[in-house]
Amino acid sequence: MKNYDVVVLGAGPGGYIAAIRASQLGKKVAIVEMDKLGGVCLNRGCIPTKAVLKSAHSVHELHDMKELGINVELKGLDGAQAVKRASGISDRISKGVGFLMKKNNIEVISGFGKIKNNTTLEVKTATGVESVGFKNLIVASGAHYKTFPGLEHDGKRLIGAWEAIKMETLPKSIAIIGAGAIGVEFAYFWNAFGVDVHIFELQKHLLPIEDDDSSVEVEKAYKKYGIKMSLGIEKVSAKNNGKDVSIFETVGGKTTEHKFEMGLIAVGMTGNIDGIGLENVGIKTDRGFIAVNDMYQTNVSNIYAIGDVSGPPLLAHAASHEGVVAAEHLSGKHPHAIDKMNIPGCTYCQPQVASVGYTERDLKAKGIEYKVGKLPFTANGKAVASNEKDGFVKTLLGKHGELLGAHIVGTHATELIHEYVLFRTMEGIDEEIFATVHPHPTLGEFLAESVMAARGRALNF
Repeated sequence: MKNYDVVVLGAGPGGYIAAIRASQLGKKVAIVEMDKLGGVCLNRGCIPTKAVLKSAHSVHELHDMKELGINVELKGLDGAQAVKRASGISDRISKGVGFLMKKNNIEVISGFGKIKNNTTLEVKTATGVESVGFKNLIVASGAHYKTFPGLEHDGKRLIGAWEAIKMETLPKSIAIIGAGAIGVEFAYFWNAFGVDVHIFELQKHLLPIEDDDSSVEVEKAYKKYGIKMSLGIEKVSAKNNGKDVSIFETVGGKTTEHKFEMGLIAVGMTGNIDGIGLENVGIKTDRGFIAVNDMYQTNVSNIYAIGDVSGPPLLAHAASHEGVVAAEHLSGKHPHAIDKMNIPGCTYCQPQVASVGYTERDLKAKGIEYKVGKLPFTANGKAVASNEKDGFVKTLLGKHGELLGAHIVGTHATELIHEYVLFRTMEGIDEEIFATVHPHPTLGEFLAESVMAARGRALNF
């Protein structure tokens, strides 16, 4: 039996980063993965979806080219090529993760890992069962689709995101149940490539965890694209009829049946906690996820859990930082705990949505005093010149000048949010962002201008 200082179970963006950091700190490390390196994010989530969204955005950009003085003709759409390109990109980046493992002297063990006791992992490989010893274990096993009665995936006509990103032959029509980031992003891609899309959501807005203003802005864009939306409905269920699917929507006590070629069910995720031996060492769970402290340590002191398996927010960038915290803590360092309110959320439809901190809804519910600064990109010279006028920058400022929340909707929202994340992490106040010289003309200058607007001193709006 081989023995390691640290064994990481799962090679997604949390697991492989944790392995690298542990190795940097002088630990002998192995990582166990039953599928491709990079996990769901790299192979079936973040990366391939961004690739097909680029294709979708290019379709919309072509429609605006005449206004820019460029006469082009869209001769056709090839959804299969867009999906194949996305798959190829994932494969290339997965190989890059393999290179990182070699560079950092991390042994990769291919197989399904199960905890035998608090010092041993059993790995079922292609050739048998291998025992792997550890001083510390980091569980980074990820998550899988959540299902509810009447909303079960069958992998044929009622699919989840992982089947959706591999689907080369696009349907003529599809229902999307769930208006979170997954549902909204696939709606954007499929609609751009000619699919009749209808979103069903129990909450009253798309992207229900975002600020209401952000959600409404995306809804306006989606109406313009021709995406149908049933929002704030009482109940929804799905049935595979063989040749098509039926979606049953209940509003005001009345149920209506809709027919589609396929349905995407995107109603949440739950941790991959079954079958990995948690019960063998008495690791506690909470509502489908492994319970951890702020250092991502479970109730078994030498076993940690990071990423999606340890609970919300289920985000790749959160998982990576959690991996760093866990690796440093087990190595005797004293890392800062992650403030979950400083973890940005991003949705990559067009217009993009990015946010950090509180929504107005949150602040009202908590009774926290705040001021709003909101500037539309139609007032930004660079946005107008670049024909990227959709969206806005919105900041929520506390009475001491602290940034309580920030919300950006626009073409480059997910690239612009970084400054606000840093501002909150460094516990900045309004005067510091006022004193920071922002280049002109840029979209980013509105980050400062929005804070100015919250103080009643906007200069360009």
